[in-house]
Amino acid sequence: MKPSAYQVWSGAVLSQVEQALEAWVPADAPAGLGDAMRYGVLDGGKRLRALLAMAAAEAAGALATPAGRDAALRAASAVELIHAYSLVHDDLPCMDNDVLRRGKPTVHVEFGEAQAMLAGDAMQALAFEVLTPDTDGPSGATAVPLALQARLCRLLARAAGHAGMAGGQAIDLASVGHALNQTALRDMHRRKTGALLCASVLMGAACADLASDTAAWRALTVYGEAMGLAFQIVDDVLDVTQSADTLGKTAGKDADANKPTYVSLLGLDEARTEARRLLDQALSALQDSGLESGACAPLRALAERIVHRDH
Repeated sequence: MKPSAYQVWSGAVLSQVEQALEAWVPADAPAGLGDAMRYGVLDGGKRLRALLAMAAAEAAGALATPAGRDAALRAASAVELIHAYSLVHDDLPCMDNDVLRRGKPTVHVEFGEAQAMLAGDAMQALAFEVLTPDTDGPSGATAVPLALQARLCRLLARAAGHAGMAGGQAIDLASVGHALNQTALRDMHRRKTGALLCASVLMGAACADLASDTAAWRALTVYGEAMGLAFQIVDDVLDVTQSADTLGKTAGKDADANKPTYVSLLGLDEARTEARRLLDQALSALQDSGLESGACAPLRALAERIVHRDH
């Protein structure tokens, strides 16, 4: 069967990102730390955040220049490093205490809790190192403009910190055994999962120097926020409908831990309906963005795959 345009595009992007991570995640970090870092980030996962960053960069026109392409690849790699670090820490016994991730033992099972903690710390730091490259060549010219480096770092830091992923994880841990209404559940997921997915989109767009007051930036923000929440809703659905073999991680763990989810709050059918509503919202935002329709094709395809995926 002939591959679709999206399969060709995503295959090329995934190859670039994997090569970049292979080059940037050090094997020679001391005392086995490099092995733990590479185990946690290489050769696994959907690379959804990287795909979103590169798709947004393409939609915004960032890939038309070498500097834009370099910045976008660095943004895509940085969000994957942050995502990988968060999984390593989330799986620790003091958090979710999980033993399976991406179809293999979690980092703390393979390397021990202390090394897993350090590997996560090192991946978080490496993400910002990737976004702030040294001078390129004898001329001293910086491949990524300093102002763009700062903007990318701010977008990523905000998504990963108390206002985003870390804050959402804190709410999640505090909510075990407690009933949340839909507003509170949405806020938790918007921070824990949605913030980094949305930041992936905006970091890609920032590589084209889009101003935050443009229609395109606002539309991509709506798209990113909708997809961030839709992804978590679908995750909640899959947690109760798929096996661990299919998911590559422990299935049913949210229900076993008595955690609030969209399925526990709304029921399976309503959760699926909400995910489809968010898909419509994201696609409508792209249509109204003013961005060239063909350039937005990867973003549209990613939105469909986020909502209709089975793992």
